[in-house]
Amino acid sequence: MKKQLAFISLLLCIYIGYSQNSEILADSYYKKGEFKKALVIYENLNKEKPYSYKYVYKLVDIHQQLEQYNEAENILTQRLAKRRNPTLLVELGYNFQLKDSLNRANRLYEEAIAYVDEKPNYIFSIAKKFEDHSLLEQAIKVYDKGKLLTPDKNYNIQLARIYGDQGSVEKMFKNYIDYIAYRPNYLNNIKRSISDFISENKSNENNTYLRRLLLKKIQQEPSPYWYELLSWLYVQEKAYNKSFIQEKALYKRNPESLERIFELALTALNDNDNETSKTIFNYILETTQDLSTALTAHQYILEIDTKNADSQKERNRINDAYNALFKQYGKSELTIPLQLAYGEFLAFHFKDTVSATKFLRKSLKLNISEFQEAKVKLLLADILVLQERFNEALIFYSQIQLSLKNSSISQEARFKVAKTSYYKGDFDWAESQLKILKSSASQLIANDALDLKLLISDNKFEDSLQTALKHYAKADLFAFQNRTDEAISLLDKILNEHQGESITDQALFRQAELFEKKKQYDKAEINYLKIISDWKEDILADDAHYHLAELYNTHLAKPEDAKQLYEKIIFEFEDSIYFIEARKKFRMLRGDSIN
Repeated sequence: MKKQLAFISLLLCIYIGYSQNSEILADSYYKKGEFKKALVIYENLNKEKPYSYKYVYKLVDIHQQLEQYNEAENILTQRLAKRRNPTLLVELGYNFQLKDSLNRANRLYEEAIAYVDEKPNYIFSIAKKFEDHSLLEQAIKVYDKGKLLTPDKNYNIQLARIYGDQGSVEKMFKNYIDYIAYRPNYLNNIKRSISDFISENKSNENNTYLRRLLLKKIQQEPSPYWYELLSWLYVQEKAYNKSFIQEKALYKRNPESLERIFELALTALNDNDNETSKTIFNYILETTQDLSTALTAHQYILEIDTKNADSQKERNRINDAYNALFKQYGKSELTIPLQLAYGEFLAFHFKDTVSATKFLRKSLKLNISEFQEAKVKLLLADILVLQERFNEALIFYSQIQLSLKNSSISQEARFKVAKTSYYKGDFDWAESQLKILKSSASQLIANDALDLKLLISDNKFEDSLQTALKHYAKADLFAFQNRTDEAISLLDKILNEHQGESITDQALFRQAELFEKKKQYDKAEINYLKIISDWKEDILADDAHYHLAELYNTHLAKPEDAKQLYEKIIFEFEDSIYFIEARKKFRMLRGDSIN
């Protein structure tokens, strides 16, 4: 008996395995467009499971792909003779539609829609079948009936998706908003769903629809999720000051965490809205009771002030502000980020490398973690590079690599070893380090390493003395030291004395970046245009197109010229890292209603 059961089980497993393999093979044929081969297998599977609808739909679909509409009709008619299944009615109606028998198709669609009056539990399956065939108006009818017949269920998410497919954006927004009221925890999902319909342009019609709906909701029912969604909309429009108003309203209703407000401050800062960012950080200082949060806010405010400081008087005031903070909060493990910010300020902006080094060496004597020690050493090494004390800097970078192997800061230290060697003119050693970093876990470091390696390898053999490459490395060092005018002059020397060499386009591009830093946008424009004209097949061609488009769009008030350049990236540089951003900005400049 046991042997018989085992044998039956074995046969059953073989049968199930055979069925599964057959279905996989049939599906493979279907995906490759080999419909006749798939049809034979599905016919056999349907015979094995005659009561399953799964293979019926597959057979009907394949016959329709082969334009064998009568065969599909026969299968559906035979099934419907046994049971008037409403999804089969939709399928048969669609088959008639493919045969251009629209009256017969519509009668079947209406019969399927009427079916839900008696059996509302079929609402989702019937509507889904209509959606599968892009019969969206019929699907809407089913869901609208569902609202009346089953008020305990919600169909807004399905309706929103359909209205979005139809381009009925206002109706889509309304249904998504109704769904948020029903399920507030779906707010983030819905943000993702509507993000493609929103533009950076606040005058965009879709933005106006959503903003109007949300303001109305806030007046009727001031729930937190309406403020949150309106704040999100303002962020998409880069109206960070307006988003801040909504976030403050949210915080006053639920003063548990300043995390959202802090994130908004960082978003504004990363988008160069320094004024709004500083306003938000000051609000955080007035509001927070957390020491770490307060210290971080102080740090960001001082870094914003440093970025905008144009006179020694302003830099003196920032220096005094740092010292006042250390007097108030002391120097300990908790204030290490502030100490690092001050060390960088002293060296790179206050131009006092001696005081910076002395200050940071005292930080190393504090009771700090190994990671914090590495951060301090990294900055100390950067300051030594600033002073062109390269060998001493390399010692610090190497210590970090040994103490925190395989960490992100270790990878950063290795890259800086390569960069320091490059500044020194030791290109072979720099290249050997960069080869290792090409596979770094940090994408940013990997990209920077690849760029620098290509610069070296493309130019080190052209001149046996490597004169142009040495000048370029020196110009890079000047740029690092904030000696911008000297960097520009040295790049001019390369462009005059090494015309036509492979380094020319890189010198033009680097110089253009420095011109932008000095707000000499017309000079930057000339360089980018030169690359586009003379080096259009080179690796920097897409960079030049994108940077010039940005220049036209943000500084030179030439939106039409910018639009043309973004469009060129879309059609001629499909593999460019700028492709997605260029497409987004092109659509915005073109005035697309959907971003």
